[in-house]
Amino acid sequence: MTVVALLSVAPVIEGSMSGEVAKAVAALDEFDVSYETNPMGTVIEAGDIDTLLAAVGAAHKAVDADRVSTVLKIDDKRTSETSARAKVDAVEDHLGRPARDSS
Repeated sequence: MTVVALLSVAPVIEGSMSGEVAKAVAALDEFDVSYETNPMGTVIEAGDIDTLLAAVGAAHKAVDADRVSTVLKIDDKRTSETSARAKVDAVEDHLGRPARDSS
């Protein structure tokens, strides 16, 4: 089983959040997950929900701020094996082109 999630962890601070966000992303390296960061969050893939939740907890705790905002969306498709890339591939098949703006 593969669990796919979209995670956004951010300190509630003035100015750039990138240093603290980098700490959250780096915390994922301690777990058996794969991930890809984009401008709006990080897509994480884990073999099971427990691994995913442990990685998310570590990412949340890694941010050093008085207040931290974390948003998590989980796709736990239990009847078949899938991946984040397969989800994008399916959309691109329907589009007939890459699912990104080339401009």
